[in-house]
Amino acid sequence: MQGSTRSFSLSRKVAGVSAALLCGVGLSWGAVAQEDNAQQDNAQEKDGQFITLASTTSTEHSGLFDSIIPKFHDATDIDVHVVAVGTGQAFEIARRGDADSLLVHDTAGEKKFVDNGYATQRDDVMYNDFVLVGPKDDPANVSEADSAVDAFSRIAEAEAPFASRGDDSGTNRAELRLWEDAGVEAEGEWYRELGSGMGPTLNTAAGMDAYVMSDRATWVSFKNPQNLEILFEGDDVLFNQYGSLLLSEEKFPHLKHDLAKQWHQWLLSEEGQQAIADYELNGQQLFFPNAK
Repeated sequence: MQGSTRSFSLSRKVAGVSAALLCGVGLSWGAVAQEDNAQQDNAQEKDGQFITLASTTSTEHSGLFDSIIPKFHDATDIDVHVVAVGTGQAFEIARRGDADSLLVHDTAGEKKFVDNGYATQRDDVMYNDFVLVGPKDDPANVSEADSAVDAFSRIAEAEAPFASRGDDSGTNRAELRLWEDAGVEAEGEWYRELGSGMGPTLNTAAGMDAYVMSDRATWVSFKNPQNLEILFEGDDVLFNQYGSLLLSEEKFPHLKHDLAKQWHQWLLSEEGQQAIADYELNGQQLFFPNAK
């Protein structure tokens, strides 16, 4: 019996030591796991410092964002993920709550977006202009036009090929207003609605020897002009204003409003405005800051 008792006592001691060791190991692993989790949380928090910006193909394809976003990131440690689409599509993305911020170029549409409660604030950021591009031989004599409306009238009268983005972008909306002002129903074989961004539309126009309206920034950055050149520019109606919008916190509570406000305010700040002014391509300034 004594041997049995001694054996039981020893077993209890061993079990106790083992339990203590296991408990210590468990605590150690628990501490390591907590530290790992904390590091993962910190990493996720750091990785989470970005906003999704719905914007235009002209700002993206011109190289502007490649120039200014790194400067914003250096100042704030916030990154900007750009979804570059036509302005109409950018409005739709924001309307669904799938973007934290909006930078587009259709002032009338932007003000309506605010009036409809999707955004709470809109501010001018920068501008450039639209240009009318076409074949060097200029069959519609667009280069002799007195105004942009006259230029569009000449194209329609000559039924000269015209490539339209046809994508509800800011450029497309401006083009359609000019056809309307010219009293022209743009239709027929001469008028090609492509449903594409500015770069692809310019490529198509180059291949067709067609007229096309482009924002200046994309035209300057375009590398395949072939027989195309600027034939008309400088009319006040070709002014191209860009605006930044703060989306509604009430309508979209899930968005990163604090980060989006920092982006919006930086664009309007002296630093942001200077970054926009500093961007040049082929020796030309492409965007002109005009925040108030």
